[in-house]
Amino acid sequence: MRPMDSPVFAPPAFDRRAWPMNGRLDYWTAPGGWPLRRYRLGDGARGRMLVLGGRGDMIEKYLEVIHHWSERGWAVTAFDWRGQGGSGRLTDDPLCGHIENFGQWIADLEAFAAEWRGEGEGPAVIVAHSMGGHLLLRALAEGMPPPDAAATVAPMMGVHAGLLPMGLARLIARGMCAMGHASRQAWTQKEESGWQRAARQKRLTHDPDRYADELWWREHSRDIALGPPSWRWVAEALESTRALERGDGLERIAMPLLILAARHDRLVSTPAIRRVARRIPGARLHVYGRDAAHEILRERDHVRLDALRRIDEFFDEAAPA
Repeated sequence: MRPMDSPVFAPPAFDRRAWPMNGRLDYWTAPGGWPLRRYRLGDGARGRMLVLGGRGDMIEKYLEVIHHWSERGWAVTAFDWRGQGGSGRLTDDPLCGHIENFGQWIADLEAFAAEWRGEGEGPAVIVAHSMGGHLLLRALAEGMPPPDAAATVAPMMGVHAGLLPMGLARLIARGMCAMGHASRQAWTQKEESGWQRAARQKRLTHDPDRYADELWWREHSRDIALGPPSWRWVAEALESTRALERGDGLERIAMPLLILAARHDRLVSTPAIRRVARRIPGARLHVYGRDAAHEILRERDHVRLDALRRIDEFFDEAAPA
């Protein structure tokens, strides 16, 4: 038994509002000369991991899980997509999430991944959230060399349009672009009141503290903050997800794949995720219930830690050291 006067030393809690020690933040030059902000952490004794964020995300939102995987021995790399986070903007509106064509992001990913794969030895895996999950699967369906294994978290296989029929949503988005509004925000995102912040939080995570972390980073690094997508992004998202599901490339994805989803996701279509998972050979799917919203890796600990356990065990099996 421990003597009564012996001190208890608990490991310090991870500070989600600070960059981990020993990380490297720099820029990688994409095709055409565009600078993408990149972050690397970990020694790589276990292998190499690439983390892809979603629409509107920035590296800072995922420092907690990046640190987790670096502690497990992975050399973790993450970057901000062109036009968001610390990778500049594609319109004069710094809060508008814009892209002319999803193919530009696919080209960036293919070039980045090609260089990343050649940076070291050992297994190479990818974790991709939301839009990042869609872009990864589309790139693989179009022939990008696969990693040894991948996990997608709430991948954007379909956009949640509420009660609006998808055909009408596509028509509206194309119409707004044709009217000259392609680079304008498709909707407003007001967070002045507590009610507005709570409404947005519930679409993302049940954890108010982790949601507050995002607001803190946006307030203290205003150049990384991003708001709603442009009408062009909406049109591209609707077309790209439809084309991926209608094509035959999903059946050609030949690598171990884990898919995590939330049954009550209000941003991406979980039925579309289920349909896509059935078509990818050997894909494993786990769907969380009411205790998970869209950002599964930033949920309350009982969900977040379960997701990390599933991903870690999957990579231990599919991409052993």
